[in-house]
This record gives sequence, C-alpha cells and structure tokens, in this order.
Amino acid sequence: MAVTSESSIGTPNPRHAAADPPRPSATSSQLAVTQRRVIGSEWIKFRSVRSWTIMSAVAALLMIAFGALAASVASGAVATSGPRPGGGPFAATDPTAISLSGTTLTQLIVGVLGVLFISNEYANGMIRATFAAVPRRLPVLWAKVIVLAGSLLVLMVVAGLASFLLGQLILGDGKNTTLGADGVLRAVLGSGLYLAGIGVLGVAVGALLRNTAGAISVVVATLLIVPGLARLVLPADWNTTITPYLPSSAGSAFTSVTGSDTLLGPTAGAAVFVGWLVVLLAGAAIMIRRRDA
Repeated sequence: MAVTSESSIGTPNPRHAAADPPRPSATSSQLAVTQRRVIGSEWIKFRSVRSWTIMSAVAALLMIAFGALAASVASGAVATSGPRPGGGPFAATDPTAISLSGTTLTQLIVGVLGVLFISNEYANGMIRATFAAVPRRLPVLWAKVIVLAGSLLVLMVVAGLASFLLGQLILGDGKNTTLGADGVLRAVLGSGLYLAGIGVLGVAVGALLRNTAGAISVVVATLLIVPGLARLVLPADWNTTITPYLPSSAGSAFTSVTGSDTLLGPTAGAAVFVGWLVVLLAGAAIMIRRRDA
C-alpha cells in the first residue's frame, strides 16, 4: 500500500506560491471611445501617410514661391516680355494681393488633400474598420475636420505671413505696404483661414460623394470653373446677384484689402463662407449616418 509522506501533505507548490497577483481589469472608462481618442487616431493617420504631409508642405511652399514670383514681376526684377517691362501684369494690383497671389493655386492643393483625407478610406475599404471601432460614426467626421483644419490653419497662416513679408521685401520701398496698414493683417490671416476652410470643404465633399475622382472634380469646378462660367453665361444682373455668394468669391471678400462691387463686405463674405462649410458638413453628417460603409 502506497504511503504518502507527511511532508508532502498540505505543502504548497513553490511554483504556485510565487504566482503573479491578479491583474486589474480595464474599466469601461479606459475602453470608451471618446472624441479626444478619435482625434488622436486621425492625427496618427494624417501624419503617417507621407503623401499627405508632402502635399501640405508643397502647398505652403507654393504659397510663398508664387507670392515671391508675383512680387518680382511687379517690381520689374523679372521681365515677362521684352526688356524689363516695369511691373507687368501686376502693376495695378495692390501690394498685399501681389504677395498672396499664390492662394489661387494653393486652394486647389488643400481642397484635393481634404478629399483624399476621407475618400481614400472609402476606396481601400478601411472605413469599415474605422466605423467598427467608432460605431457612432460622426466622431470620425468631426475628428477629420479638426485634424485637417487645425494642421492647415497653422501651416497656411505661417505661409501667408512668410509670403507677405517676402513679397513686400521684394517690392521694395515705395511699392510695398505693412501689416499695420488698413485691412492688410485681416487679409493675410484671412488667407490662412480661407485655405483651412477649403480643406474642410474637401472633406465634406469627399464624405458626400465617397468617390475620389468625382469629389476632386466637384471641388475644382466649385473653386475655379463655376465662377468663370457664371461671369460668361449669366446675365449681368444675375451675375452680380449670384457670384458674390459662391465660396471662392465669399473668400475673396475677406482675403483682399481693396473691395469690389462684385464682392461682399469682409464680414458678410466670412459669414457666407462659413455658411457653405456648415451646410456641406451637415449634409455629410446625415449621409454618413444613413448610408452603409
């Protein structure tokens, strides 16, 4: 008959005696999906995609480069034809508009960037994983808007200031102006705000259409083609009534120093531009909630 030794009875296994203490389980607050965490996720996406960071940097550099080129032409340092024509096509343009002339091209880049920031996820199917992690969906849209608008706002305001200062330096005394002049600081800072808003417009259009090529076409047409066609096709009365309320025209109202009969006032232009963004984002929010990913 087998005999069990007394020492073996009730003696704990030394391997179990030194067992790790139980780990505390994660609380619901630690696992909750919050707007702050979604913003952090979208920020990681934005800075992880190299093409998006390159596009942002190129937009800022073009803003500065085109302003410097326009100032060089206006000052006569660069001849457009013949022996230094002395001002060329910018001779009658105010100094601030010369320095900020790169806004027209830059708005296309940031608009396309806004489209890509959301339409790429629909194109590659990643949006399903995103919405699975954030079932309420709308925090994803708000996070994309906050990340892109915040990044572009900082970058474009700095680029606008650099473009203005460099342009005025090239124009030289007698042709230049200062930030303290009437309406100049508003125009310079307004250009940065306008470009950040165009990025938001791209996000909204991309969310509405969910197709990269189609959304980019709509953004380009809205900013460049529609205003030109309106001036050519519409009767004069209709043109002066409708054109000032287009997004690009509303933006020009608060990004330019000198007013125009075809533009709204700075405050009214800013209100109309913000109104466009609110309407487009509201439409995008409704469609994101109603449609399948």
